Amino acid sequence: MKIATYNVNGVNGRLPVLLRWLEETTPDVVCLQELKAPQEKFPEQAILDAGYNVIWHGQKSWNGVAILARGMDITEVRRALPGDPDDEHSRYIEAVINGVTIGCLYLPNGNPAPGPKFDYKLRWFERLRLHAAELLASGVPVVLTGDYNVMPTEIDAYKAERWVDDALFRPETRLAFKTLVDQGWTDAIRTLYPNQVIYTFFDYFRDAYGRNAGLRIDHFLLSPNLAGRLKAGAVDHNVRGWEKSSDHCPVWIELADE
Repeated sequence: MKIATYNVNGVNGRLPVLLRWLEETTPDVVCLQELKAPQEKFPEQAILDAGYNVIWHGQKSWNGVAILARGMDITEVRRALPGDPDDEHSRYIEAVINGVTIGCLYLPNGNPAPGPKFDYKLRWFERLRLHAAELLASGVPVVLTGDYNVMPTEIDAYKAERWVDDALFRPETRLAFKTLVDQGWTDAIRTLYPNQVIYTFFDYFRDAYGRNAGLRIDHFLLSPNLAGRLKAGAVDHNVRGWEKSSDHCPVWIELADE
């Protein structure tokens, strides 16, 4: 099963890019972030016509997450991260597809830091940690994937010294990610490429993509019962160079059959 994550940075404005990528790469499951569209404006018919079933949680102008499955049923589990019933941000959606629980997430950016947005980021991270622990305890195979808005180590950022005060790289953020992973999760891409410089995000400014001056902030975490099924994974780096593309690249992994 090939599972991909892609922060589309506006699903309607980037729809031609998304549809082209789906046609060329045919992932089985896709997690999308930053839909930037209210529930009723999601391009459901275009996704169905592309051969994918879909569930989504939209929000006007900001956030928004979706899960697509090619020719497979999607059983929705939840469309919000537990722990804060007053949180109205559409940042998490969870479903079961082909026996695997898929959590699609868009973790808060948190800038400027310190400040209220950074505090919200850390609270959200803690909610994710608690929910992830429950998922592990359940014993079901789980993939938690999406835009985590964190560079875990210095190798994950171009000129890391420039990011020391940024919410994506502050010690508190990296510790939160490490604490999550240390529950027993496998960082799939880093496991496949332990020492390789890999970026999944390139800013629109200063020719970041052309200079390969990026960040690795889109991640796959696999539960222990899936780690042994990890066969392959990569970043579709070329998609970032397409016209009117997102500032994120699609990232994918492939899991062997059970």
